[in-house]
Amino acid sequence: MVSHMTVALIAFVALSAVLIGALAVVMRMRHKYSANLIGALIGALMCFVLLETIPALI
Repeated sequence: MVSHMTVALIAFVALSAVLIGALAVVMRMRHKYSANLIGALIGALMCFVLLETIPALI
């Protein structure tokens, strides 16, 4: 059975991914940042999320 902490952690990661995506869209629309900068930002944040959550899930 899956613990409540695991479900909460997965929900938090999913919400964070949605918020980061929305931030990237707003950055692109308002400030005309390049796609490379936004891709680097998303990559860095996803790397951080994976490094922090995978050990917590195992």
